[in-house]
Amino acid sequence: MAKQRWQTERLDPALAQVNRPAMPSDLEQEPLYTPDDDDGRDYLDDLGFPGEYPFTRGVQPSMYQGRHWTMRQYAGFGSPQETHDRFDYLLGQGQGGLLVAFDLPTQLGFDSDDPRAKDDVGVVGVAVDSLRDMETIFTGLPLEKASPSLTMNAAATVALAMYVAVAEKEGVAADRISGTTQNDILKEFLARGTYVFPPRPSLRLTVDLIEYCSANLPRWNFMNICGYHVREAGSTLVQEVAFAMANAITYIEACLERGLDIDAFAPRLAFNFASSSNFFHEAAKFRAARRLWARLLRERFGAKEEASWMFRTGAGSAGSTLTAQQPENNIVR
Repeated sequence: MAKQRWQTERLDPALAQVNRPAMPSDLEQEPLYTPDDDDGRDYLDDLGFPGEYPFTRGVQPSMYQGRHWTMRQYAGFGSPQETHDRFDYLLGQGQGGLLVAFDLPTQLGFDSDDPRAKDDVGVVGVAVDSLRDMETIFTGLPLEKASPSLTMNAAATVALAMYVAVAEKEGVAADRISGTTQNDILKEFLARGTYVFPPRPSLRLTVDLIEYCSANLPRWNFMNICGYHVREAGSTLVQEVAFAMANAITYIEACLERGLDIDAFAPRLAFNFASSSNFFHEAAKFRAARRLWARLLRERFGAKEEASWMFRTGAGSAGSTLTAQQPENNIVR
C-alpha cells in the first residue's frame, strides 16, 4: 500500500530523530489519516449537521457564532463582603456570569468557628455560615443577568435554598431565577473527597434537589456532571468521559425511580469537562461526547424532546497541564 510505503521509507526515519510528546489518550492513533480511514462512515448517522441529531458538530445550527460561551472566572475568597466586591468588579469589567468558589469548611458543612475548620476558613473560596453571608455576597448584584454557578455538592441543597431566598428578597421571581448548582456528589467519591454522607443518602439528596428545581425553578441548571475533576485526578480524556457518563446514567436512573419524567429534567442536565492544549484530541472528545449523549438519551432512556438529547457542557482549562513557575505562559495555554 502507498501509505505503508510512505511510512516505512519516509515517516519512520524522520520520527527516529524527534521526541514525540505524550498524548492525553491511550487510544491507538495513526500517524496520518487518509480517506481510506473514513471507510464505511454514514455521514448523517455518525456526524450529521450542526444543530441536528446526533449533534456531533454542535447543538447550535450556527455553532459558536450563534450562541457564545458564558465566560466565568472562578472566584470567591475570604469574607462575604470581599467576595461581593470581587464579583461587582468582575461584572463591571464585562464578565457574563459568576462562578462561586466556596471554602472547604462551607463545602463540608462546617461553621467557620469550628476548631476543625480553622486552617481553611476563607481559603480557596468564600466562607458562608448563614443566610446573612449569602445576602452579603449577592445583594445589589444584577442576579437575573449574573446567572451564578454555585460550586457546591454535599451541601448543594443548603446553598441553593439560601440563594433562592436572596434572589426572592431582591425581587427576582422564581421562574426568572437562573444559575447552576454543581450537585455532582458521585464524582466527590471518585476524585475530590468533599462528601458528607454515604453514597446512597447522598444520591437521594441530589435527586431531591433535581425534583425541586424541575417543579419550581425552570431556568435553574440543577446539576453539572463533572469529568473535569476525574481528569485532574489522573484519568485519560477517554476515562474522563466514561466516568462522567456512568455517573450521569446513575443520576438519570435515580430520577426515573423517583417518578420524574425524563423530558422534564434531562434538558437541564449539564457537564463540566477539562480542556487541555491538545486541541484536536479535545475537539474529538467533545464531538464523541455529544453523539454518545444524544444516543443515550434517545435510545436508552426514550427521551422524546430534542432538548433532552443536546449535550450541554462547560469547560475549564486543565490545571494539571500548567506549570506553576510559568504564570504568564499559563495564560496563553
